[in-house]
Amino acid sequence: MDATKTAADIIKLVGGQENVKTVSHCMTRLRFVLNDESKADQQALNALDLVIGVVNAGGQVQIILGKNLLPVFEEVNKNFSFSGGDQNAAPAKKEKFTWKGLGNAILGYISASVTPLLPGLIAGGMLKVVLLILNLCIAGFAATTTYQLLSAVADAAFFFMPIFIAYGAATKLGGTPIYAMAGAAALLHANYTTLVAAGEPISLLGLPVYAGSYSSSLVPALLIALAAYWFEKLWNKVVPGIFKAIFVGMLTLVCTMILGYVILAPLGNYIGIALSHVFVFLSDTVGPLAIGILAACLPWLVMCGMHAALVPFMAASIADPGYDGVFRPAFILHNMSEGGACVGVGLRTKDKNLRAEAFSIGFGCIFAGVSEPAIYGINLPRKKPMLGVMAGGLAGGIVAGLMGAKAFEMGYSTIMALPIFESTVVGMLCGIIVSILTSAVVTYVLGFDEAPVAAKSETTDSQASLVAAAPVATTTAICAAGQGKAIDLSTVNDPMFAQKLMGDGFAVDLDHQPVQTICAPVDGSLLMIAQSGHAFGIGTEDGLEVLVHIGIDTVNEAGKGFKVLAQANQKVKAGDPVVEVNIDELRKKGYDLTTMIIVTNPNGHNLTFKTGKNVTPKDPVGMVNQQEESELAEEMSFAK
Repeated sequence: MDATKTAADIIKLVGGQENVKTVSHCMTRLRFVLNDESKADQQALNALDLVIGVVNAGGQVQIILGKNLLPVFEEVNKNFSFSGGDQNAAPAKKEKFTWKGLGNAILGYISASVTPLLPGLIAGGMLKVVLLILNLCIAGFAATTTYQLLSAVADAAFFFMPIFIAYGAATKLGGTPIYAMAGAAALLHANYTTLVAAGEPISLLGLPVYAGSYSSSLVPALLIALAAYWFEKLWNKVVPGIFKAIFVGMLTLVCTMILGYVILAPLGNYIGIALSHVFVFLSDTVGPLAIGILAACLPWLVMCGMHAALVPFMAASIADPGYDGVFRPAFILHNMSEGGACVGVGLRTKDKNLRAEAFSIGFGCIFAGVSEPAIYGINLPRKKPMLGVMAGGLAGGIVAGLMGAKAFEMGYSTIMALPIFESTVVGMLCGIIVSILTSAVVTYVLGFDEAPVAAKSETTDSQASLVAAAPVATTTAICAAGQGKAIDLSTVNDPMFAQKLMGDGFAVDLDHQPVQTICAPVDGSLLMIAQSGHAFGIGTEDGLEVLVHIGIDTVNEAGKGFKVLAQANQKVKAGDPVVEVNIDELRKKGYDLTTMIIVTNPNGHNLTFKTGKNVTPKDPVGMVNQQEESELAEEMSFAK
C-alpha cells in the first residue's frame, strides 16, 4: 500500500491543492469541500487502487477509503496545507458570485427544505391509495368516521405542507425553525382562511392583502422562511442582549408576516402557478419524450447526486396541478430498467455466483426500489449493461407517456407503487413491462466483459477427500448492538453502506428512546473507538473485524450526544456497553440514527443475516459459519 502516492493522486484528481477549501475525515471517508466541484475527476478517483468508491453529497466530494483512510489522510496532512479533523470545516471565505453558484444554491435550498417532508408525503400518498381501494371494496366506507379520520391522516402532510417546508428551510439556513413554521402556519390559520372565504377585501396596516389559498403550497413557505432568517439575524444585531429573549422572536414574526401576507406569499403563489403551467405543458406536449429522456439520464444523475434536485418538483407538481406526469414515472422506470439490466446480466453470465447476485439485486430494484447496488455492483462495472438501462428507460418512458401515465400521489420508486397512478395505471404498467424487457434484452444481446473467473484448480481424489473432510464447526452470532428494528443494509440512506462498499452486514433502526446504549455485537477486542464516539470496531479471535457505525453523518457533532463507555484494546463480550447515545438530542438536530453493523473483514467465513424483526442489543441477527480447515484445504482455497 503506497499511501503517499495515493494521497498525491487524490489531490491531483480533485483539481489540485488550489481547488481545495478544506479536507476532513470521518471513519471511512476523506471529505473534500472544493472551490469548483466540476474539476474533480470522480471516474479517475474511483479507479485508484486504494479507493473503494466516490460519493458527491452534502456539498462535499467524499472519497471512501475504508481501512486505508488514516494512512492516506496522514499523508495528505503531511504533504499539503489543509486543516484536517473529524468535522467538516466551514468555508474560509465568502464565495465569489457566479450564476452557476446561485443556481446550485437555490436548488440546494429547495432540496434541503423538501427533504424532511418527503417521507410524510410518501406515507400519506400510499395511505390515500389504500383508502381508495377500501372504498372500492367496501360499500359505504367513505361515509364512516374511520374513513374520515384516516383520510385526515393521509391529507395532513399535504395540507400543512407549508409548515413542514418552513421547518426544512429554516434548518437549512440555520435559523430558528419555529419562527418560519409559525409564519407558514399563519397562512393556514382559520382567521385568514375565513377572511378569504368571505370574499371581502383584506388589508394589513392599510396595505392590501392578496386573498389566496396556501394549503399544499411550496414556494410561499420557502420565501417566508428566508425572510424569517434574515429578520432574526437583523433583530439579534439591533436588540440589546438583555431584551433579546423578549423582543427578537416577536419582531421577527411580525416583520416576516407583514412582508409575507402582502408580498412574499402572493409572489410565491404566482411562481407556483407558473411552475404548474410548465409541468402541464411538459406532460401534455413533450411528455413521452421528456419521461423517456429523463429515465435514460437518471443512472448518471444518480451517480452524480443530481437526481435529488428533481425531488422538490415532484412535490410541487403533486400539489399543483395535482399530478406528476414526468418525474415520478421517470424515476420508477429508471429503477425498472436497472432491474431489467441485472436480469440480462444474470441470463447471459456463466458465473453462478454472479447470476445469483444479479437476479437478487434486480429483484431489489424492481420490488424494493433500491437502485444503487444495481448501478455500482452489477451494471456500471460491466459498462455495456448501462446501455441496456438507458434503452429501457427511454423505451418505457415513451410508452408510459404516450399512454398518459400520471402519478396522482407521492410514492416510492418501485413496482409496488403502481396504485398511485390511479386511472392511468395501465399506461404505467405497460411502461414498466417495456422498460424491464428492453433493458434485459439489450443487455443480453450486447453482452459484457465478465471479470475473469479464476481457474478452478483440478484436484486429485485424495485432495478432494481432504477438503471434504474439513469439519464444519460451530456458528458465531452477530448481535444487534442496539434496540429497534433490524433492517436490510441495502435500505440504509447512505450509498457507501447501502452498496456494501465497506462489507456485508445489517442495520438497526433505533427505537425512539431518550437515551440508548450501543453494545458490542460480538465477543472480541475493541480495535478502535472514534474520539467522537459515533463508531467503533471489534476484532474477534477467529479473525473477523466488525464495524459499528452509529447514525449517518453524526461525525459532524464531534462527540456531542455520545458518551464513550469503553476504551480501545479492551476485551468485550457481545452485549457489553460501549457507547451511550442521546437519541433525543441528535434526532432534534435532524440526524438519521440508523446504526450499521458491518463485517469489514469476514476472514473467509460465510455470512447470513435475518432482518425485519424487532431486536434488543443481545439478539442475534447475523450468523458466521466457521470452518476448521487443514493446511492443504487453506492452500487450495488460496489457489481458487
